Amino acid sequence: MNAGLIRRALALAWLISLCLGAHADLYDDVERLLRNQQFDKAQQAIAQRLQEAPQDPQMRLLASRLYDGRGQTEKALDELEALAREFPELPEPHNNLAVIYARQGRLQEALASLQRAVQARPDYAVALENLGDLYLGLALHAYVQARQSPNPPPSAGRKADALAPWLPR
Repeated sequence: MNAGLIRRALALAWLISLCLGAHADLYDDVERLLRNQQFDKAQQAIAQRLQEAPQDPQMRLLASRLYDGRGQTEKALDELEALAREFPELPEPHNNLAVIYARQGRLQEALASLQRAVQARPDYAVALENLGDLYLGLALHAYVQARQSPNPPPSAGRKADALAPWLPR
C-alpha cells in the first residue's frame, strides 16, 4: 500500500469520525432538551435532522419521545409502530411501545412488545427491567383478584402485600 493511499484512508476515517461525532452530539443534545422539557428547541433540532435524513431511526425515536412528552400519545405510537415495522432488529421502539401500552392498560400488547425487544437484543437491560416490572404488576393484579374472590386463599393477600413495595411508582 502506498503512502498516498494510506493518507487518504486516514483522512477519510477522520472525516467519518467527525461526522459520526457530530451526529452523536446532536442526539445527546436532543436527549438533554427532552429531559429538560425544552420541547420547542428539541422539535427544531429533530425537524432539521429529519429533513436531512428522514429515515434516521434514532432521531425518529427521539421524535416519538417528543410527541409523548407533549401529550401527543397517538402520534408517538404511530411513529414507534412504524419504527418497529421498519427496523424490527432495534429493541428501543419495541420497549418504548411497551411503556406506552402499559401506561394505557394494554398489558398483553406491552408484554408482546417487551418480548420482541428482548428477542431483538437479549442483553437490553432496560427492556429486561421493564419486563420484570410488568410481570410483577401482572402478578400483583392476580393476587389482588384472588384475595377479592368469594373464597380467597390466605396466601394471596400475603403475596400481594409482599409484591406491592417492589412495583415502580
